[in-house]
Amino acid sequence: MKQHDAMYIDGSWRPAAGPDAIEVVNPADERVIATVPAGTAEDVDAAVRAARAALPAWSRTAPAERAARLTALRDQLAGRAGEIAGTITAELGAPLAFSKAVQAAVPVKVAGSYAELAATHPFEEKIRNSTVLHEPAGVVGAITPWNYPLHQIVAKVAPALAAGCTIVLKPAENTPLTAQLFAECADAAGLPPGVFNLVTGLGPVAGQALAEHPDVDLVSFTGSTAVGRKIGAIAGAAVKRCALELGGKSANVVLPSADLGKAVGVNIANVMANSGQTCSAWTRMLVPADRYDEALELAAAAIAKYVPGDPLDGASRLGPVVSAKQRDRVRGYIERGIEEGARVVAGGPEAPEGRERGYYVRPTLFADVTPDMTIAQEEIFGPVVAVLPYADEEEAVRIANGTVYGLAGAVWAGDEEEAVAFARRLDTGQVDINGGRFNPLAPFGGYKQSGIGRELGPHGLGEYLQTKSLQL
Repeated sequence: MKQHDAMYIDGSWRPAAGPDAIEVVNPADERVIATVPAGTAEDVDAAVRAARAALPAWSRTAPAERAARLTALRDQLAGRAGEIAGTITAELGAPLAFSKAVQAAVPVKVAGSYAELAATHPFEEKIRNSTVLHEPAGVVGAITPWNYPLHQIVAKVAPALAAGCTIVLKPAENTPLTAQLFAECADAAGLPPGVFNLVTGLGPVAGQALAEHPDVDLVSFTGSTAVGRKIGAIAGAAVKRCALELGGKSANVVLPSADLGKAVGVNIANVMANSGQTCSAWTRMLVPADRYDEALELAAAAIAKYVPGDPLDGASRLGPVVSAKQRDRVRGYIERGIEEGARVVAGGPEAPEGRERGYYVRPTLFADVTPDMTIAQEEIFGPVVAVLPYADEEEAVRIANGTVYGLAGAVWAGDEEEAVAFARRLDTGQVDINGGRFNPLAPFGGYKQSGIGRELGPHGLGEYLQTKSLQL
């Protein structure tokens, strides 16, 4: 077991202000693999003061120099990708192959995209007789989740750096080891002291202290809608900016003209990735009523290929969920679905066979789900899929839009134009058309209670800029 006792503040590793520690648990076997400091308001204050002191110089740094530091950061992350992937598997439980292909690889692409944007973005523009300046928002408090620990760090830190902001990061307490590796990469990339700072700790302590700190100009938070409301209230009371990427209950709408087999197979793969712990997962599959039974058969066959297993086993496609709390939460939703009348086609609330130790959940497929059921309305954040029939396109739109969320979704049709026309009617921030590929420059974020603001690409950069107009 590794014992860490320091925070990365003002360009160096400093002992924490208090003696308390957080245990990091491997969700596959329930072993404690490390401890990290449980940061206090005193630690947060030291980090914010360092960020505030570094802001004047960094905000005036030429965009080309910021791009160079981001390029160096990208290279550091790429060079340590194997170590990062192993660390994410150890503290999150994602299968190692997934950690290598997605968890460690995608952030390298995102960091590279912001290196390019830092060098090319128009930080000044002319509008008639005015020069409009796009300037850094200031000191950023970044609070990140555990499900994609490196990606969410990079999706906040990289645009903040590109904009000329300084940052204090408070990562999720479940996955702090990845954040420490990121801090080492940031240090090796040559960022000036105070530009990036790391404080590990609990949300109600360190996270709240960061959000409330008067010298934090912008809070960027990714996590649950419940916590996002609290962050938004704190920011509103202080009249400071906030960016919130929150929950989702995304619908995958399979139109009658679609290739049903492909649409269903991709849907199951989408939800099973990362053990269902993806805010944008298509957890509601909407299919034509006259093909409902066929869709269920296809879905059952697809989900049978996902057998919970050791994440270090190269054959494993489904690991554990992150914690005992998360396991119990997901199993509780499965039980709730059964109580409300949904039919279990595959899986269920029981522990998977041979996986009594570790935080494993059986991949579960529900039929006979009505749009008002809890499992069709609330974010479960586990390997659980609900299949719902619809009679016509109007009903499909009503069901798809019938939750408080609007983060992502998908549409499948035999013709791209038909799918796009339907997607335009969805109240959601991102829609995949016929399995469209991930684009690291496309904006990601939600409608309704799925959040405020956007991540990735130029829209993500814009979250960390403020506007000044010079009338000439």
